[in-house]
Amino acid sequence: MLDTCTLSVEDRADDLNRRYGELSPAELIGTMAYHFFPERMALVSSFGADSVTMLSIVAEVKPDLPVLFLQTGKHFDETLRYRDEIAKRLGLTNIIDLYPEPLALAKEDPDGTLHARDQDACCAIRKVHPLARALRPYDAWITGRRRHQTFARRQMPVIEADGRHVKLNPIAAWSQEDVDAYIDARDLPRHPLVADGYPSIGCAPCTARVAAGEDARAGRWGDSGKTECGIHWMR
Repeated sequence: MLDTCTLSVEDRADDLNRRYGELSPAELIGTMAYHFFPERMALVSSFGADSVTMLSIVAEVKPDLPVLFLQTGKHFDETLRYRDEIAKRLGLTNIIDLYPEPLALAKEDPDGTLHARDQDACCAIRKVHPLARALRPYDAWITGRRRHQTFARRQMPVIEADGRHVKLNPIAAWSQEDVDAYIDARDLPRHPLVADGYPSIGCAPCTARVAAGEDARAGRWGDSGKTECGIHWMR
């Protein structure tokens, strides 16, 4: 077996993807958590519309895996209540809240309206920078991204390099139907805003209801053309 620890992050991710990219999500997470990145891997979750899927898989495999949650200060109240409900329901024991740097907020967003002037800058302060700091102790992190969600994700591998980290996308190949079937089969609670017309949920000021027939992420960031908050482009 090739010793991937001697490789660059890019080559290591490619090697792991070739060898383990076809595993089921639970098998993949277990293999990486216990054999390749013990105590050096975390799940990043927004506790959004479909987040319970990945949270449930992690809870089955390793309920004490760190779950990083970005406390942006702009979440819907429903999201914060749902976060607590899901953590208790699934038995997740290691949820870690991440907060924006107070000095950066005071300088760049003193009145809390930066999102209305510069959405990218707001995401950087409230999401990108706090997550980058929090990921420093880890070698790998897990997302719930899927290929069907956006054009940019269509060729996304299950295991990829992201800066100095290996990033896992265990349900990359799942369709929305797969996600719905998983949630229904386990009778998992859905985010309360899904039933209210929000199939994709982020911060409250930049998330809107989606009309029938629209893309699920059409309600994110309005008509700005923005499709990602930036945490998946960190380097």
